[in-house]
Amino acid sequence: MFHGLTSQRLLALFVLGFFVLNFPLLGLWDVDANVVGLPLFPTALMALWALLIGALAWLMERITPDAKDN
Repeated sequence: MFHGLTSQRLLALFVLGFFVLNFPLLGLWDVDANVVGLPLFPTALMALWALLIGALAWLMERITPDAKDN
């Protein structure tokens, strides 16, 4: 089903994002603290989300030899 390395990396990024943005790990950020005057939980949530988008953009813009296979 997923023959190319890019497809496998996209699937791995999806699974990572699923686990990072789900309850057990997301609950680590749910404390009463502030970062530069902003609550920690929403700040961490947006930072994790931005990192996942950045990783996705980097992965999609890379030119790899197996890109022709997909």
